[in-house]
Amino acid sequence: MNPDIESFVYQSTKADKIENKELIQTLWSGYGKIVRAKLQGSSLDTVILKNVIFPTQSQHPHGWNTNHSHMRKARSYQVEMAWYKNWSLRCNTHCRIPKRYDSTSIGDEHLMILEDLDAAGFPLRKSHLSKRDVHLCLKWLAHFHATFLGEKPEGLWEIGTYWHLDTRPDEWGAMEEGDLKQAARYIDELLNKCHYQTFVHGDAKVANFCFSANGKQVAALDFQYVGGGCGMKDVVYFLGSCLHEEECARWEDEFLDAYFSYLKEALLLRGNQVNWQDLETEWRSMYPIAWADFYRFLLGWMPNHYKVNDYSEQLAQQTLVQLKTQQKWVA
Repeated sequence: MNPDIESFVYQSTKADKIENKELIQTLWSGYGKIVRAKLQGSSLDTVILKNVIFPTQSQHPHGWNTNHSHMRKARSYQVEMAWYKNWSLRCNTHCRIPKRYDSTSIGDEHLMILEDLDAAGFPLRKSHLSKRDVHLCLKWLAHFHATFLGEKPEGLWEIGTYWHLDTRPDEWGAMEEGDLKQAARYIDELLNKCHYQTFVHGDAKVANFCFSANGKQVAALDFQYVGGGCGMKDVVYFLGSCLHEEECARWEDEFLDAYFSYLKEALLLRGNQVNWQDLETEWRSMYPIAWADFYRFLLGWMPNHYKVNDYSEQLAQQTLVQLKTQQKWVA
């Protein structure tokens, strides 16, 4: 660890010594690492250190080593630091996230000192979820979206999610020619012009949710792509990350009903006087459109990805038919 960075950890945590550093994972494309540090002499037993170090050469696992890719990732860490510093305190136990203890930038190197969610009672990570687990995460998303409904994402991505079209020109260019490629901008505009906008997590995959040992609570982490948007973007990305396509098709109505039930509950809890019927109608209509938007990204980024499946194709075709019927796009 950079001596200046290590000195900052001591200063911020009042620790006498870092007894042990456990590597949790390296960051995507070799942009640093996440470490669990055990502290001595501090009121904090352990902390998570997210240490961002820009590599001399990107090591993207799928070969997307472009300037666009680097600039997007560099911006994403600036956004995450801004999120934790300026917005994260708005989250409560209903949308639990790691506490921010401190952060700094030294040159091109960034450091975030965060709460250890394992120690805080969220030690479980899962790859495939039960229905109960899915409900927990949908409830988290609903409360997150209710918390930031109508807010302007100052310091964050103007339009959240890591697959947003304007930040993915290389992947769009790599798509095979066809209707979905031609309609990509129209799909993007439909989502961006929703009347009801909130903050989206932007990378709400199952791997970014941490479950309590008793299975009754969940917390989320990794806010590099948090920003403005329609809440359906998070919902479709989350469901696609933890369910097989057959489960998505079978339980689509059930999970959408559950999400909107939790969202209504969360808005009432906050005393938000939004026109509920208008919000629900608009966001429900965005479900296939948000799915088609992510599917568009996959077809350029990794067309052999397991999420490139019949369910995704069906929703994309449904969206294209809707665009043509409403005369919003002509092939």
